[in-house]
Amino acid sequence: MKIKFTKMQAYGNDYVYIDAIHQKLSNLSELAKFVSNRHFGVGSDGMVLICPSDRGDFKMRMFNPDGTEGEMCGNALRSMSKYVYEHNLTDKTDLIIETLGGMQKVRLFIENGQVVNIEANIGEPRLDTTVIPVNTNVKEFVEQPVEILDRTFKISALSWGNPHCVIFVDDVANLEVEKYGKAIEYHTDLFPNKTNVTFAQVVNRSYIKMREWERGTGETIGCGTGCCTAAVFAALTGRSDRQVTVEQIGGNLEVNWDEQTNTVFMKGPSHTVFESEIDVSNVIK
Repeated sequence: MKIKFTKMQAYGNDYVYIDAIHQKLSNLSELAKFVSNRHFGVGSDGMVLICPSDRGDFKMRMFNPDGTEGEMCGNALRSMSKYVYEHNLTDKTDLIIETLGGMQKVRLFIENGQVVNIEANIGEPRLDTTVIPVNTNVKEFVEQPVEILDRTFKISALSWGNPHCVIFVDDVANLEVEKYGKAIEYHTDLFPNKTNVTFAQVVNRSYIKMREWERGTGETIGCGTGCCTAAVFAALTGRSDRQVTVEQIGGNLEVNWDEQTNTVFMKGPSHTVFESEIDVSNVIK
């Protein structure tokens, strides 16, 4: 049995997208591990299924490379919106997409029939430590001093449906991201469920540089929700304005934390890497 898939990228996150409306799929955990295995030449940050929804225009199911189902990823969400428009599954440019992390709103910007930019409203940042969760008596985990190896960092944490923390440093380019990211990721008394770690440098009130350590994967060239995490806490702690450009290795994202609605918008392009088929006879029985 062969299934069609599309590999798409949105500033660092590289996902395999599969139309689960017109293709019958089963054994999803094993399928996710199969298509995410780089030895098959398909490698990605995970697998995204485009499914029908009774609550929105579509439902997004996102699976990590280890086969577990994730809640939500901002870049995966944006690329999925491009997929459904350019594959003629919809002609709408304002979409509501159901995810485990909540109902997400996405707006597409079209030129000559192609999606050239995508704005996703990834909702209200959740600071409550019972949602993340983190092991602290402080309800809102904001700039808590934590000893990590040979340094003390001030760490802040929140959740978008997937947990993130941010640490502000003076020079992000020369930081030993692997050394500290790995130590924080597995700091189980601090983050029992592991977390993505965003290291950020505030250049000025409208510009932030960041590098991202993704739990279980390593340093990535970009992360949409990591950008939003850096922007939210930079504004929250008085370091920046609410509308900023965030520079990451994969490219810049525009982030706007709307004060009136307390929701966060991220905007930037996405592109298709390639489309193909893969034989899953040994995976889907």
